Amino acid sequence: MPRPRKWRNVCFLPESNRFGHLDSAANCDSFIIMTVDEYETIRLMDLVGLSQLECANKMNVARTTIQGIYSEARRKIAESLVNGKVLKIEGGDYILCNDDEKKCELGNCRRCRRVKCNS
Repeated sequence: MPRPRKWRNVCFLPESNRFGHLDSAANCDSFIIMTVDEYETIRLMDLVGLSQLECANKMNVARTTIQGIYSEARRKIAESLVNGKVLKIEGGDYILCNDDEKKCELGNCRRCRRVKCNS
């Protein structure tokens, strides 16, 4: 029996969940689905500049898991760019961070900022 999948901590949800040629036909062959946890891995490693180990600690998974998620996410981005497919971000095994600023990139996530603005 395989181990159950571990939920990945995610602090940022994308502002938009579709990227690419948005006028393309709505058939399944023209879409690439990237999960929210793959998006978060790309954000943390490529945009924020964290190492695999730091990213793994933020997302509460093993470094080898992050390595696999990152590789798959980059493959999907490349396929979208090279083959002109629409990249959709949805689904995955994730939970949004809580409102604790210390656990949430020192209060730098969109969810924490929304809570501050609304209070």
